Amino acid sequence: MKQGQAQVIRLEEYQVPFYEAETIHLNVDLNDESTIVTSTVKYHRHPQQPDATTLALHGESQELLSVKIDGVLLDENSYELDETHLSLRDLPQAFELEVQSRIYPQKNTSLEGLYQSSGNYCTQCEAEGFRKITYFLDRPDVMSIFTTRMTADKATNPVLLSNGNCIEKGDLDNGRHFAVWHDPFIKPAYLFALVAGNLSCVSDEYTTMSGRKVALEIYTEAHNVSRCDHAMQSLKRAMKWDEERFGLEYDLDIYMIVAVDDFNMGAMENKGLNVFNSKLVFASPDTATDVDYINIEAVIGHEYFHNWTGNRVTCRDWFQLSLKEGLTVFRDQEFTADLHSRPVKRIEDVRMLRTHQFAEDASPMAHPIRPASFIEINNFYTVTVYEKGAEVVRLYHTLLGREGFRKGMDLYFERHDGQAVTTEDFLAAMADANEADLSQMQTWYDQAGTPEVAVTMDYDAANKRCTLNFVQSCPATPESDDKAPFLIPFKLSLLNPQGKTIVLKTDDNDIAADTQRVVKITEQQQSVTFVDVAEKPLPSLLCDFSAPVKYHFDYSTEDYIFLMQHDSDDFNRWEASQRLAQQLMLQMLEDRKAGRAIGVSPEVVNAYQQVLDNQDLDHALRAEALSLPGESDIAGEVAEADPEAIHEVREFFIRTLANGMRLSLDACYDSLNQDEEYAIDAASMGRRRLKNVCLSYLASIDDEMIHQQCFAQFENANNMTDRLAALSALADIDCPERTKALEVFETQWKDNPLVMDKWFMIQAGSSLPNTLEQVKALQSHPSFDANNPNKIRSLIGRFAMANPVNFHRADGEGYTFLTDFVIDLDTRNPQVASRLVRALAKWRQLEPVRAQLMKACLERIHQTNGISNDVFEIVDKSLS
Repeated sequence: MKQGQAQVIRLEEYQVPFYEAETIHLNVDLNDESTIVTSTVKYHRHPQQPDATTLALHGESQELLSVKIDGVLLDENSYELDETHLSLRDLPQAFELEVQSRIYPQKNTSLEGLYQSSGNYCTQCEAEGFRKITYFLDRPDVMSIFTTRMTADKATNPVLLSNGNCIEKGDLDNGRHFAVWHDPFIKPAYLFALVAGNLSCVSDEYTTMSGRKVALEIYTEAHNVSRCDHAMQSLKRAMKWDEERFGLEYDLDIYMIVAVDDFNMGAMENKGLNVFNSKLVFASPDTATDVDYINIEAVIGHEYFHNWTGNRVTCRDWFQLSLKEGLTVFRDQEFTADLHSRPVKRIEDVRMLRTHQFAEDASPMAHPIRPASFIEINNFYTVTVYEKGAEVVRLYHTLLGREGFRKGMDLYFERHDGQAVTTEDFLAAMADANEADLSQMQTWYDQAGTPEVAVTMDYDAANKRCTLNFVQSCPATPESDDKAPFLIPFKLSLLNPQGKTIVLKTDDNDIAADTQRVVKITEQQQSVTFVDVAEKPLPSLLCDFSAPVKYHFDYSTEDYIFLMQHDSDDFNRWEASQRLAQQLMLQMLEDRKAGRAIGVSPEVVNAYQQVLDNQDLDHALRAEALSLPGESDIAGEVAEADPEAIHEVREFFIRTLANGMRLSLDACYDSLNQDEEYAIDAASMGRRRLKNVCLSYLASIDDEMIHQQCFAQFENANNMTDRLAALSALADIDCPERTKALEVFETQWKDNPLVMDKWFMIQAGSSLPNTLEQVKALQSHPSFDANNPNKIRSLIGRFAMANPVNFHRADGEGYTFLTDFVIDLDTRNPQVASRLVRALAKWRQLEPVRAQLMKACLERIHQTNGISNDVFEIVDKSLS
């Protein structure tokens, strides 16, 4: 292993490169056995490194054939070569370097660099994959003009694609052909892309706001062409939205997307040639769910939006990753919110943040959105960098308003187009464009952890004054015990006893009165007083989740029920339902542990019943309010969590609500279970969402008639959303309908890899006690491929990350199973292995017996010879 050898990269040690690369010409000769890559690069000394004469080029997993400087062939004594670098010395101020090497894409199971997927060639160069293609300064602040010439057998690889515009192509001898692509925009090597293979093309065009016509092309295997229309329409919507919202127009003559089956990530924003995981391109009603449709639209948008926030302006170094990813996630969130339901989108994003990112902040893996150090950069493509990074960008939007944020973005592009920059540059553009002091925002980039805000209220009836007191803190995290105060925009409102939102007025006459106010919390302790408050109010806190923090207020059960019924903020109406359920389940866990009986009061059941019956509420919002916090969310609030106890309490709560609301659930389900043509508009998706939430509640009741009802929906559904919802409901029930539905689904979809991923996922997420044995058996299924990231995520990842009651089996077999799989997978694909091993990182949060079993598995991985840096870093931090 590399224990003791793993190099820690630190932000504070950054220095500009010794040399810059003006242009790079790549000649890529693709052949059946191997590929010859010749790179010709014009280098010149960096102005800030006037004494430099050496150059260490990154390079891995390739066979060096020759090195030339200004046309002169170097002998082996003129350079140094090791496993990770080609080092040159005694270099002039400027020179041309030609390097030729041989690589083996067919054997590249890491799916980084140049590899094959379903017989087609493709690349993944972010973050450091380009060094597996040729020797180069593979760092984001080295930006060059790329020209790429590809040659290949025309019969097997009729399509040859790369970045930019195609400037030349033609036939060669022996049945081969070539294509030359030129990208006129400078970019770092991580944005390089190459695709070659036997692919079909779906074509369209888009006319930009300045009247330019852009060719749009999606490449895939021929049998998938019919499922690309949604992706194409999503791309056109994204291009139009970015013009209207941010004034940003596409800059090349062509925009291409390629769908591949083997991909470590979701998609990659390579300039002009996006490579996508096929699951985020293909969609049809019979194969894709509503969630799939929304995700495809969002990710298509995300990668397109990167053209400006990531490509035209990129990162100086990988510590600045959230500069492009957090900003672009915010942009794709706004894109989806503008096109669909803004409140529902906000709820979905916050649920994801709380479940995954808050948990990461509370674990040994906690890190700031701009980390200070890393061993393996692939380990920092995290929910913290992406989702928390997006929330930090949203803080600017909340503080400055929509127009102020746009002014900041305009200045950011004006200053930094064509540059590799830092988070400080973004902060400065926002501040300068609005003449605002935003210096305290830096704290969000430098400190890890989820801030907590304790809120108390004092009401002076005699003087009709209401004071809210705020105390902010942040738990210790690996990088720091002591935390400076954050700048927290805390949005709130006050409700009177009749449930009406009151106008908020303060003694500060400079602030316009409104029913909602953003309080800027900047100190550890501060207060705000509202005047002319006629009756004691109930506060609605952190409206629209205005900052990524936890807050504490002494709400009673009655208070939550009141907010569920009356809050005018859609997000906080949902929030009240979640906090009520969480509070009650935590109390039931305490009662269970103490040997007391557990129960749910009729008042609580009635509160959820009113949500279900409220016809004035949007269908999707009702569905969200009825969807209870998950087992992992509850575990995050418990010291020495017992996953089995949490599962039992949550299931009891669901069954109690289901039995109490049985008649309304039946009536609501029947009213929505109507034959209608499938549509992906917000209203239709909301109806399906509520119908299927009703079905999931009903399925918790042990009733043969309900089992048959679930199977009837499964059998008669005209879309995958309803079919999969019914199958999911049956997956947790040991009944004949479950077995039959799984068999029918497998028979129908055994030849469709993406749909079979759903089949694996359903079974891996089942709460039935034999699930681990079923997961082990499914590894031998003909549709499972232990080298394909989608298959691994759908079966192994789903079991380890989203099935707490079975993964955390009391005998520790779930941990042992994952450990064995990770150790084996690490030899082939360290990047995916490192993501799986995170399921073992939270051992300290468990009750002692499970904690020790999980820790022992981490120690076994830690001691495994030859373990990758990717996995070692996660395991080492988890044990530290």
